[in-house]
Amino acid sequence: MKMKCLLTVVTAAIVSSASAADSPVKFQKTRLTGTFISEGAAAADFNHDGKMDVVAGWQWFAGPDFTSAHNYAPPPAKPYDGAASYSDYFLTYTYDFNGDGWDDILVYSWPGKDVAWYENPKGGDALWARHSILAEADNESPTIGDMNGDGKPELICHTDGRFGFAEADWTHPDRAWAFHSISPQNKKGIFRYTHGYGFGDINGDGKPDLLEKNGWWEQPKDYRASDEWTFHKTSFGPEGAMGGAQMLVYDVNADGLNDVITSWNAHGYGLAWYEQVRNGGEISFKEHKLMDSKPEDSPYGVKFSQVHAFALADINGDGAMDFVTGKRFWAHGPKGDVETDAPAVLYWFELKRGPDHTADVIPHLSDNDSGVGTQITAADLNGDGRPDVISSNKKGLSVFIQQK
Repeated sequence: MKMKCLLTVVTAAIVSSASAADSPVKFQKTRLTGTFISEGAAAADFNHDGKMDVVAGWQWFAGPDFTSAHNYAPPPAKPYDGAASYSDYFLTYTYDFNGDGWDDILVYSWPGKDVAWYENPKGGDALWARHSILAEADNESPTIGDMNGDGKPELICHTDGRFGFAEADWTHPDRAWAFHSISPQNKKGIFRYTHGYGFGDINGDGKPDLLEKNGWWEQPKDYRASDEWTFHKTSFGPEGAMGGAQMLVYDVNADGLNDVITSWNAHGYGLAWYEQVRNGGEISFKEHKLMDSKPEDSPYGVKFSQVHAFALADINGDGAMDFVTGKRFWAHGPKGDVETDAPAVLYWFELKRGPDHTADVIPHLSDNDSGVGTQITAADLNGDGRPDVISSNKKGLSVFIQQK
């Protein structure tokens, strides 16, 4: 049994959003730890006290103040060194996988390694049982989502040089999940550290498709009948771009067609949204650049690199989905990427829709000493109906509570 440990809140400040256009949204930042424990975090009510908790690395932090930390998995043999190495917790998600009414924890440990979920013991401080469900999960931006319409999540990742997703036998969710390939094998082009992956209904047939930086893969009427989906080549970025973070699918300009929000280079520059355009039955995309390597490349003069994570959320409650992103600090250590010593900024980008299906995307600075990891999470942590933000990376773990 692991003992509960108390953490000290080392930072508490009101940070106003700031940009070319002022914003009424403010966040209260609390840094739970300055220690590097993970590159992703999530939230759920793990102890059934009616308060949301936060999970990052091998620990969950009890709400509402998140100062009480509990180990659900063994701590690493030695502390993670943000200047020289990575963590074993690239992305973390929560879901009640065994249907017992208690949320569990799913971890994408490292690109090319396994995926496992940890079974909530329903109270107490015992370590949680670990269930490995996929031996190899590639890509640096995997996620979970409902690909088959059963209302339950699949693992959206790729493996063995093939794009696809893995689904559970929900009578035995603790056993290995079956991977469904959608593309020919290409181990050179589809490898463990590939960047950029996403899902959403592009063609409006009610079935989510899969996206990568070179285009989108159309889900057939029966995904079980085919292991090669139709590929629609589209450049979601300039020629030679390596790909970025999670690729978001959302109807940005409210014209009834889903668009794509993506970064171009997770270790360089570039951010844009791609407007879906229909010409008869043909689907194409028009690029709307939001940010590149120079301030003048942005409509609002904003520039930062390492856009390695996204979260879609209605931050200001106006009914349109905004998104949260920022700079991944020391992605490859203090000398591995461009602008390694630049501030680890955290932004939310406000969507304002105009007439005739136009859209403006306005950046608002939330913080300059946190940024994102390979994951950034938006969740209502205090139950007030407003999205809050959880950031975990080499700057440590911080929560940002939206203020009224």
